[in-house]
Amino acid sequence: MLDSMDAPYYVKDVDRLLSPSLVLFLPLVRDNLDNMLRIAGSSERLRPHCKTHKMAEMVALKRKLGIDKHKCATLAEAEMLALCGVKDVVWAYPPVGPNLARVAQFRKRFPQVKLGVLVDHVGALQQLCEVMVAEGTDVEVLLDLDTGMHRTGCSLGEAALQIYQAMSQTPGVRAAGLHVYDGQNNQSDAVARARAVDAVWTDVLQLRKRLNALGCDVPQIVAGGTGSFPCFAAYDDPTLQLSPGTCVFSDVGYRDQFPDLKFQPAAVLLTRVVSRPERGRVTCDLGYKAVSSEMPLAGRVAFPQLPDAMPILQNEEHLVLQTAADSVVPGDVLWAIPRHVCPTVALHREAYVVEGGEVVGTWGVTARDRCLSI
Repeated sequence: MLDSMDAPYYVKDVDRLLSPSLVLFLPLVRDNLDNMLRIAGSSERLRPHCKTHKMAEMVALKRKLGIDKHKCATLAEAEMLALCGVKDVVWAYPPVGPNLARVAQFRKRFPQVKLGVLVDHVGALQQLCEVMVAEGTDVEVLLDLDTGMHRTGCSLGEAALQIYQAMSQTPGVRAAGLHVYDGQNNQSDAVARARAVDAVWTDVLQLRKRLNALGCDVPQIVAGGTGSFPCFAAYDDPTLQLSPGTCVFSDVGYRDQFPDLKFQPAAVLLTRVVSRPERGRVTCDLGYKAVSSEMPLAGRVAFPQLPDAMPILQNEEHLVLQTAADSVVPGDVLWAIPRHVCPTVALHREAYVVEGGEVVGTWGVTARDRCLSI
């Protein structure tokens, strides 16, 4: 039997659920949130990233824990947070093009929300300034720092000093601090990771010291992701805000990459066997329209009921597995844990929510689109 009441992922009426679908196991979600809070030490230190879940109900769960500051990846996510009553949001992205006007629209529609955006270039800062002034509003800006990932951000040298000074003197914007994402610090060894984060933090503190000497206030430092979260949490600094994201749902990638983190995969995929084309081969209905496909095929998804299952072919509506489990037959339900849960969630319009083996409702993936109303 592939499923039983004592299995980690159990749904009593599973035969009534469509497949493929996203399923949230609420006790595991709550355990992950409690673990996140325990590591942080207090809710006031947290500014969690909502890009993983994109769900209003998840925002509500966090707010019940006293988490009032949030971070997001898109303006649609920022709007979702505002509609949920959140009043302090950092959109961790540099606005350009039409998004500049959307920032102004957001500020006018939600004047009660303190919105921060990122800049890492004086030209982009000037464009933001022009739009804010023309629209008669303003916005907070954080200087995005490149700590070694080389994706966005400026170096922590003279360029950072010049841009931050410009932020402090430019109309239409208010210098609100530093954004320090260190996605390159993904060392599996916790000691090595902590050492790498220490080097980043030392450089950030030195930059802040130089900015303070120039008369620039640095009211907040938004730092880290799920991997480096416990490392930053060890620092005692009143301006530090911790921004883990993936940990609320977790996935195979984070579980394997960071064995010291005790977050449990809480968002899993329900799929069904649709064919046994030959001995040792199982086909299920988990195509790349249902699970993120940017990872290598062999490690794209894991099956706790079939530990030996190896994905060997995937199309839009099919995933073919190689397995020695001869007892699996068409119609059997399989649970699948994605390697990368964040883009997987965005492939689903809603998720079943399970507690005590019962489906207690569905949660919409509210901000899966780039635009809600703004």
